[in-house]
Amino acid sequence: MTITEPTIGPRVYTDAENADLQQKAKDHLWMHFARQSVLESGAGVPVITKGLGHHIWDSTGKRYIDGLSGLFVVNAGHGRKRLAQAAATQAEELAFFPLWSYAHPSAIELADRLAEHAPGDLNRVFFSTGGGEAVETAFKLAKYYWKLQGRPTKHKVISRSVAYHGTTQGALAITGIPALKEMFEPVTPGGFRVPNTNFYRADEMGSGHGDDVEAFGLWAANRIEEMIQFEGPETVAAVFLEPVQNSGGCFPPPPGYFKRVREICDTYDVLLVADEVITAFGRIGNMFASTTFGIEPDMITCAKGMTSGYSPIGATIISDRIYEPFKHGDTAFYHGYTFGGHPVSAAVALANLDIFEEEKLNENVRENSPVFRAELEKLLELPIVGDVRGEGYFFGIELVKDKATKETFNDAESERLLRGYLSGALFEAGLYCRADDRGDPVVQLAPPLTIGPAEIREIGDILHGVLSEAPKHL
Repeated sequence: MTITEPTIGPRVYTDAENADLQQKAKDHLWMHFARQSVLESGAGVPVITKGLGHHIWDSTGKRYIDGLSGLFVVNAGHGRKRLAQAAATQAEELAFFPLWSYAHPSAIELADRLAEHAPGDLNRVFFSTGGGEAVETAFKLAKYYWKLQGRPTKHKVISRSVAYHGTTQGALAITGIPALKEMFEPVTPGGFRVPNTNFYRADEMGSGHGDDVEAFGLWAANRIEEMIQFEGPETVAAVFLEPVQNSGGCFPPPPGYFKRVREICDTYDVLLVADEVITAFGRIGNMFASTTFGIEPDMITCAKGMTSGYSPIGATIISDRIYEPFKHGDTAFYHGYTFGGHPVSAAVALANLDIFEEEKLNENVRENSPVFRAELEKLLELPIVGDVRGEGYFFGIELVKDKATKETFNDAESERLLRGYLSGALFEAGLYCRADDRGDPVVQLAPPLTIGPAEIREIGDILHGVLSEAPKHL
């Protein structure tokens, strides 16, 4: 599937212009989740200037495959003039108005569309401007809901080891990556961790089910029950789980896992929140991955792909049960964001959802995901590749030091492998993706949902070439 809208070629910056950009970046730009020493050292950073379809260009005019959809975001692909026009048209009509006791057509229509796609009775939409804010909203709402039920001690939240749920103080309490938290401690209290669903590491977790994925899934789910019992059911408000966990490298749910989690939550009166900031809007092949996996959550958090990145937006979608106390009297949820449900972002999201339906992007993912998996599994012939896992257009490749024992790399080796070689080598070879070590070293792929078999083969060829050379650089 190819975007063929008319476009001009990428601008190629002169050496002087590039030097000027790098100097200004060094002097003033503070990048996110990045080592500023890259700028301070004079090495400079790639400057991305254009996107079209599944390709991006840098300021020197070099083209790359966007194998990560920007940051799991540009699901409909780059260069959609239709989405840019939707933003311009809305900005001319109504550029801004808040949802603080008022409404506007774009937010109303988008809430209606999201509720239509959401599973079960998730019919109420609370808008924010991004995924972290959506998680923050769900966290606060879960605690307030139980207070309204006369159970104010239910304030704790459970999530999984190595899971990422955002960087605000509340969302950080739910995030299960110690290295992202330690410099900001004490963080908001109440976050507790259980094992994730990395079946490749099932034996190391002590599950005793390294040869049975379904039994492992039930074991992992039962650790949630164990944590609820240990902390006391009257203290636990909610469980936050991604349908496919991102950090650590795309851990899909084992068969029966979410069914058991739902049973546990119902037994102990604990809310289930599906964090779909990444997995919603086609990444797994449906508007919501909860639909794919038969999850019945009380809330869904979503963001990224809702506008395919053409304008910032996020949302927390809430069940009728959670909304019920707010339908009466003077009960209000005193929480919100100035730009939540922004008219321009909402208009872009509506146009983006139209593209999904007209071009059958979800169907494209479901049709070609097996092709993608088969292409990536060819990499298992390489001694450095231990596991390939994921769902839809969302895959992780775990790298190992010893394939027979599954021995991973130590911190110094991981640093040399990922930052010293892989990140640069993959980019130089023409593929933008993520080489990450939040957990064991992995390469992650989440390309635009518009790609097909030809692009999948191209991605596979680049990965094979670069990973084949990786052992030489350790």
